[in-house]
Amino acid sequence: MSKEYQIVINNLKQKIELIISRYEQVVTENQRLSAELLYCKDALSSSINNVKELEEKVNKLQLVEAFKTSSQDVKEAKQKIGRMVKEIDKCIALLND
Repeated sequence: MSKEYQIVINNLKQKIELIISRYEQVVTENQRLSAELLYCKDALSSSINNVKELEEKVNKLQLVEAFKTSSQDVKEAKQKIGRMVKEIDKCIALLND
């Protein structure tokens, strides 16, 4: 074989080796990115579930707060009922006279 052919063949070998090396790098990077994607999908799913649970807790707390009464409210309600009962008693007394 002539020297020129040998040089061309060597250049082709180097280029093929470079292509194979880059291909292997791309395959490795693709595997890494695929694993990272799966991790991110799992993390997203977990976060979504966490958000749903927290939203449910917030809704429950808001409901509890809506029905929560303070002791002052209860005292005022009892006083109001007491006044109403006295007024009803007065009306009954007037009707009986």
